[in-house]
Amino acid sequence: MKNFSLKNLQIMMISLIIVGVLILALSGFLNDVIGKAIDPLVGAQSWFATRYQAVYDFFTAPRDVQSLSARNAELENEVSQLQAQVIQLKQQVSQTEVLYSLLDFARQRPENKYVAASVIGRDPSPFLHYVIIDHGSDDGIQYGMPVVTQQGLVGRVDAVTASAARIQLITDPSSSINIRLESAGVEGIAAGSVTGDISLEMVGLSVNLNAGDLVLTSGLGGDFPADILVGQLLAPSHEQNSLFQSAAIQPVVDFAKLRAVLVITNFTPVDIAPLTPSTGQ
Repeated sequence: MKNFSLKNLQIMMISLIIVGVLILALSGFLNDVIGKAIDPLVGAQSWFATRYQAVYDFFTAPRDVQSLSARNAELENEVSQLQAQVIQLKQQVSQTEVLYSLLDFARQRPENKYVAASVIGRDPSPFLHYVIIDHGSDDGIQYGMPVVTQQGLVGRVDAVTASAARIQLITDPSSSINIRLESAGVEGIAAGSVTGDISLEMVGLSVNLNAGDLVLTSGLGGDFPADILVGQLLAPSHEQNSLFQSAAIQPVVDFAKLRAVLVITNFTPVDIAPLTPSTGQ
C-alpha cells in the first residue's frame, strides 16, 4: 500500500511539472531558455547541411554543367535555324512584292511586250555601271532593248548570250539619254558619270528650270520609247559664260537594291548614227 501511494505521488509530481512547464512555455516565459537551448542544435544542423550541399554539388555539378552546355548548344542551333528561316521568308516576301509590282507595271502598259528577269551579277569596276540578268537571246532579248522596272528606266541591253544579258545602267559614264522635262516642256540630255550621278545637259539659259520637275524619255534618238520616267530634277544652276544650264537628276530607280527588271522586247532601237552630221574635219 505504501509503495502504491509513493508511485502515485511520483506520477502526480511529474504531471504537475509537465503542466507547469507547458503553462510557462505558452505564456512565453521560457522563450529565452528554449532559444538558448535550441541555438546549438540549429547551428549544428546548419553546419551539417552546408557541408552536405557542398559535397553534393561537388559530385553533381560536372554532370549538370555538361547537361546545361548541351542544352545551350541545342537552343543556339534552334535560334540560328529560326533566324535563317526568317531571312528566307523576308527575301521571299520582298521578291514576291517586286514581281507583283512588275506585273502591275506591265498590265498598265499593254502596248509593250516584256521579259521579266532577275539580276544575277554586277560589274565589279567602280567606273562602270552594268548589271547581269538571267535571260538572254533564247528568251528573245536582243542588243539595245530598253530595260525598266515598275519605278522607271533602268538602261538598255548592252551585250547578250543565249542565257544571259548585260545591262548598261543610265548611271554609266557612257550613257546618254534624250529626255524631256515635263513642266518646262523642253528636251535635253541625261548623262551618266563615273560617280554614278546623272546630270542634265544641253538645256538653254532661257528655259525656266524648277527643282522637282519630272524627267522623261523623249523618244528622240531612237534608243528608248517616249515617256518612260527617268527621275526628278534637282536644283538647277549655270556657270558664268556657259551657253547651257546644268542640274543633277535624281533617278527614280534605286540601283543598289535592283533585284528584278523588265526588258521591253517589242521595241527595236533605231541606229541614226550614220544620219547625224560628222564633227570631224
